[in-house]
Amino acid sequence: MSLMSNSPPTATAELAIDDRLIRLQAWLASLNLVQSASARPASSDASFRRYFRVDVLAGAQGALGATLIAMDAPPPQEDVRPFIEVAQLFAASGVSVPAIVAQDVEQGFLLLSDLGATTYLQRLSVDTAAPMYSAALDALLKIQQCSAPGVLPEYDRAQLLRELNLFPEWYIGKHLGVTLTPLQQAQLNGVFEALLANNLAQQQVYVHRDYHARNLMVMEQGNPGILDFQDALFGPITYDLASLLRDAYVQWDEEMVLDWVVRYWQRAKQLGLPVNPDIDAFYRDFEFMGMQRHLKILGIFARLNYRDGKAIYLNDLPVVLDYVRKTANRYGALKPLVRLLDELENTPEQVGYTF
Repeated sequence: MSLMSNSPPTATAELAIDDRLIRLQAWLASLNLVQSASARPASSDASFRRYFRVDVLAGAQGALGATLIAMDAPPPQEDVRPFIEVAQLFAASGVSVPAIVAQDVEQGFLLLSDLGATTYLQRLSVDTAAPMYSAALDALLKIQQCSAPGVLPEYDRAQLLRELNLFPEWYIGKHLGVTLTPLQQAQLNGVFEALLANNLAQQQVYVHRDYHARNLMVMEQGNPGILDFQDALFGPITYDLASLLRDAYVQWDEEMVLDWVVRYWQRAKQLGLPVNPDIDAFYRDFEFMGMQRHLKILGIFARLNYRDGKAIYLNDLPVVLDYVRKTANRYGALKPLVRLLDELENTPEQVGYTF
């Protein structure tokens, strides 16, 4: 599930999507690899992309397995080329990503290997977390080790700021129904500048951008399987670590998170990755990066509800707000954000407001 969604389909677009399913099945039939009529939904997505699981023809199974995944990414809203490019980059690092069995770039169709139906989120528990996160961190380190500048677009200041501005536009403006005063806007801008200064000072590597429990698949070999990487950029080294360990969908005790961060940091240093050499400074980098992401997520979850009609994401707001408040309270440069939230959530419009 990509957090960066496009506008929802209109009534006209829904008819086009039905037509696309017919076209997708025709394309699948032309490959003589799968039973095109067996296509059934494989997962949901916050974008225009759709995924279908299809059965492989008996004579074509073998290395392909019993099922494959068909991706429908309708142009011009979607473009499968970044998916293909990043899949190749990540596969070269030795991690498990879907293999591209067949492609029709013009139509926006891909046929992919099936990494299974069990996400990390479905399997994670206090008992399973340690080995599962160890495998996820090992995979992340492999991706970061193969990083090179100039291959993927940069996660630059303009992009980071665009994401931060989703927070005042959608969470504050639309969800809370509040217009910031000039003083409040100045306070928020000060927090944004502190975050951006830290984020942009970090060393850069390949960044998945949604490396969390819903996009990691449990696999018997090569665990984890990694999905939804088409928006990858070249950016701050702590970004994916924050995505994984400060997950909007699952929350862990601070002590456990700190232990995983330290383990990652020690291993990254051993491998020569450009992490901050001081663990306290590195943890601060991790927290500031997580804050940038969580403010973006608050805006995106609100947008998914109000613009795209996907109210389920409002259920995850409390966890993200808890991250924001706890982190902001630990750093002087971020504390104005806590005071601002207190003010906004106690305005007349918000009396009696609950999630």
